[in-house]
Amino acid sequence: MRRPVARNLSLLAVSGALVAVGAAAPPSSASGAHTASGSASAAPAPAKSPVAVGYGGAVSSVDPDASAAGIEVLRRGGNAVDAAVATAAALGVTEPYSAGIGGGGYFVHYDAKTRKVQTIDGRETAPGSADSGLFLEDGKPLPFDAAVTSGLSVGTPGTPATWDAALDAWGSRSLGELLRPAQELAAKGFVVDETFRAQTAANQERFADFPASAELFLPGGELPVVGSVFKNPDLARTYAELARKGSRAMYRGPLADEVVRTVNRPPVDPDSGRTARPGDLTAEDLAGYAVKRQAPSRSAYRGLDLYSMAPSSSGGTTVGEALNILEGTDLARASQEKYLHRYIEASRIAFADRGRWVGDPAFEDVPTKELLSQEFADARACLIRDDKALTSPLAPGDPRDPQPCSTGGEAAPTTYEGENTTHLTASDKWGNVVAYTLTIESTGGSGITVPGRGFLLNNELTDFSFAPANPDVHDPNLPGPGKRPRSSMSPTIVLKDGRPVLALGSPGGSTIITTVLQTVTGVVDRGLPLVDAIAAPRASQRNTAATDLEPGLYDSELRQRLEALGHVFKKNPEIGAATGVQRLPDGRWLAAAEKVRRGGGSAMVVHPSS
Repeated sequence: MRRPVARNLSLLAVSGALVAVGAAAPPSSASGAHTASGSASAAPAPAKSPVAVGYGGAVSSVDPDASAAGIEVLRRGGNAVDAAVATAAALGVTEPYSAGIGGGGYFVHYDAKTRKVQTIDGRETAPGSADSGLFLEDGKPLPFDAAVTSGLSVGTPGTPATWDAALDAWGSRSLGELLRPAQELAAKGFVVDETFRAQTAANQERFADFPASAELFLPGGELPVVGSVFKNPDLARTYAELARKGSRAMYRGPLADEVVRTVNRPPVDPDSGRTARPGDLTAEDLAGYAVKRQAPSRSAYRGLDLYSMAPSSSGGTTVGEALNILEGTDLARASQEKYLHRYIEASRIAFADRGRWVGDPAFEDVPTKELLSQEFADARACLIRDDKALTSPLAPGDPRDPQPCSTGGEAAPTTYEGENTTHLTASDKWGNVVAYTLTIESTGGSGITVPGRGFLLNNELTDFSFAPANPDVHDPNLPGPGKRPRSSMSPTIVLKDGRPVLALGSPGGSTIITTVLQTVTGVVDRGLPLVDAIAAPRASQRNTAATDLEPGLYDSELRQRLEALGHVFKKNPEIGAATGVQRLPDGRWLAAAEKVRRGGGSAMVVHPSS
């Protein structure tokens, strides 16, 4: 059923407060993912809209079937945590190349009763046998593609354990109940869209080399046809097993044994000619996995409090440091050129510091508090000049001993990080909020499907540095036994006077950080409605020689003016795919998603209002 779309709502920053004013929201669009029934056996997909406003709670994700699963949980009296788990499970069906039970992620929760934000680190971990040479052969780093499509890249999955931990702490429904919509979706199928077909095509060559992946994603050796129904009965049965036994089934017992066997002996078609290096995952690695309940990162900006993921993710510290750097600039009154210049430079500096200081705190001495101090940000902000761009790689500063405008020390370039993930945001009628980013890393993960189980295994360990980017600079992100690779996932909840006003996040590897940063400044400083801040053309600078620009900026005259300052750019067709929810002053929820990227996202509320 098509859901009405709210109009006359936008967000402006006025003296640090977020208020509703009159501006039209975009019209509803039924184009994009899963809009055709494709088969009588598949239920018609819900209408897709990038924005919705109303009461009773909200869900925003990239996919309408997944958002609808979360909304139905809210409609039946579940809370935001319940809705987030149901939505995530459904995304494991419809977005199998981005997320699923073979991966991990980060879960941020605001509790309306206590007014506290808490987080779960459900990041994958390296096997106990891993060391700093995990991706070295004969002393040299493996080719990236060879490392990705291998058992070496697979970390112990954290997603099922994250669901259990979140439900145990804050949920009101059982895992079994919340898995039913996704189980049914997997059994009955969903309608293939252009994005799903394109992502399958991008993986066709390697999927074809693994019989279980080929059978599932390339039936008859062919790509799925747009408008056809894609079913995954193996995943439906796996979800049914998790529903009966709980997430422990992923970590002990037959399913765990099958995961270990698949990682250590990747089932390659012997006629393919592919060599898939084996991993060294053990039953003990799975049985010993545990999520981490930890305090969020916290930073202040324009009278707002931003809570996100502390390390092992670098999202909270890097977004927070960049915002602290920007605090001294009046971005609301700045020209578009000055706004983008300052935003790009703050990102460059924050990424330089991220690369030197952020890793898994169980293995590295990460100065989280110091990275988020205003004193350190001020010492770094004075590097920015309005008449000349900085160049990368930029040397890091020392947050433990901030020296104004210091350019000493050795620079190290930013290492590569895969760009496929998914993010969902949920809220409920009680005021609880969840921002949850989950992933299997690259598009299609390792490319290896667990036979008979219907899900892909992650390639999360390739988020580690294969070797130090600069031998003279300590790299906190080298592999280690049981270590979590550094992430850029940045699920973020924004509070005003202890109450949520905004929550958001995005996929996109290291571009997640810049997507969240640009969206926050777009809403708070530039006065954009949330849906327009999400849709705005993006720039992403990550202490690299060139700044990525989407076509809307790259093809503009603004690029030429920035190049005159010394900026170097390269075109990137698409950066990120954000979702968010916002609490309006009258108590309604606004959900927002992408208008175009990845075929457009799906924003829904329980009781729409016009």
